[in-house]
Amino acid sequence: MGGMDIEIHPARPEEYPAVARLRWQWEVETGAAPVGDREDFAKEFAAWARAHTESHRCVVVCRNGTVIGMAWLAVVARVPTPGRFVRASGDLQSVYLVPEERSGGLGSRLIAAVLEEARALGLPKVTVQSTTRAIPVYCRNGFAASPKVLQAEL
Repeated sequence: MGGMDIEIHPARPEEYPAVARLRWQWEVETGAAPVGDREDFAKEFAAWARAHTESHRCVVVCRNGTVIGMAWLAVVARVPTPGRFVRASGDLQSVYLVPEERSGGLGSRLIAAVLEEARALGLPKVTVQSTTRAIPVYCRNGFAASPKVLQAEL
């Protein structure tokens, strides 16, 4: 795992290509065959991330200056109610750590950083869609199943 110089922070624009490469690596790891060229994807992804900074906030974990993990907070506007015109909720998306960094607590620290960002934005709740393997990690970090959240597979 290397040195202990760990930093968790909101992704900077110059880190977006590295984040894109993590997204590509994740697809390869799960058995998908990404379409196109990895570096072209990194450029397009970085442009997408810059264009969506209000709705999709990325937090990264770096070891010795190298991006080794990411998590995204999607801020979803909600329909206004009387007395509360501005409403939003959060959705935790694309949480990923390179395989050699897993099981050391960095995933939990990354999730905590995203939840802190959600609190700072005043979001009342954050949802997450999880793989079966990752459910215990989310449960240890404050997530719980809700009988009120339903999903339709389309």
